[in-house]
Amino acid sequence: MSSTPYPEKSGLIDPYSSPPTSPSKPSYLSTILPGIDVFNRIGKWREDLDLPNPGTVENLQKEVKSTHLTNFMFDGGRADLTKSLSMTPAFQVTHSFALGSQTSAPSYNFGAVFANQNVFLQGTVDHEGDVNARMNQGWSPNNVTKVQAQFSSQVGRNLVQVEHDYSGRDYSINVKGVNPWPTDMTGIFICSYLQSLTKTIAVGVETLYQRSTPEAAEFNTSYLAKYTGIDKNWIATAQFQPAGIAQATYWQKLSEKVEVAADLQLMATPVRRDAIATLGAKYDLRMATFRAQVDSTGKVSALLEQRFAPTFAFLVSGEIDHLKNSAKVGVGVMIESSSLTPEEMGLPQP
Repeated sequence: MSSTPYPEKSGLIDPYSSPPTSPSKPSYLSTILPGIDVFNRIGKWREDLDLPNPGTVENLQKEVKSTHLTNFMFDGGRADLTKSLSMTPAFQVTHSFALGSQTSAPSYNFGAVFANQNVFLQGTVDHEGDVNARMNQGWSPNNVTKVQAQFSSQVGRNLVQVEHDYSGRDYSINVKGVNPWPTDMTGIFICSYLQSLTKTIAVGVETLYQRSTPEAAEFNTSYLAKYTGIDKNWIATAQFQPAGIAQATYWQKLSEKVEVAADLQLMATPVRRDAIATLGAKYDLRMATFRAQVDSTGKVSALLEQRFAPTFAFLVSGEIDHLKNSAKVGVGVMIESSSLTPEEMGLPQP
């Protein structure tokens, strides 16, 4: 006997009762709603913690690099002549001369810089025709795209680098590609992530994927840590690679005019075992900046930047290598001029 969709009452069909409903199947929304709820709770919890942005992995050791002489040291003669053509937007050109160096040949560079609130453009060309270009495009306060390029007549010196920075409330992400080639996916690809755990501690990871040929690929991962003092007057960082390479830095601001920094690099690979320790200091005087540095290889370096006027600076650098019994000396000048009036430059009236 076939079943009827209506219930029976005293052996008869009750036409006024509703037909029985079949068991409901779980919907797609009921599956993802718990996950969305957990995600929203985690976001609310992170918002309540009010953690700071840890900065980017590229600027993890920014204070140490500003104190040490690695990016400022030079030898021989050097002159930088800069002229400002506009203030809003900023536009200036630079002529740079270098000669008498023990490590590089004499050179001349012409450069130009253009910048406004969202765009930064910089380009240089030297006497051999090599071109370097850089562009930063800010899409929003949290999104910045950067492009760097180097074009040279020498084989192996051409480079194109594209990267994007995203800064969240308490984290930062960077994706970078160096000489990427879409057809065979060759090039160097780097992805980094830095997350604040507390107001003073941040940890992160950086992964490098290198594919020189379609058949050869290599992965390399680094683990990062950053500890910032409560008053932000000292910062300690650490970087470790499972291959056996580690780096630790420490920077402290002793006063408004004095900063010190230390850097330790360790290499314990099957091919090479080495360690280098560097200690440096920076003194900001009223019209001068003095940097001094010493490392475990026997090198002692110093750099003095003396400003006699806001538009004229004199530089003297020196380095002594005790183990190799050698020395380097550099002398330079930086001159800035402008065709703008004091009112256009925003200077007060005399």
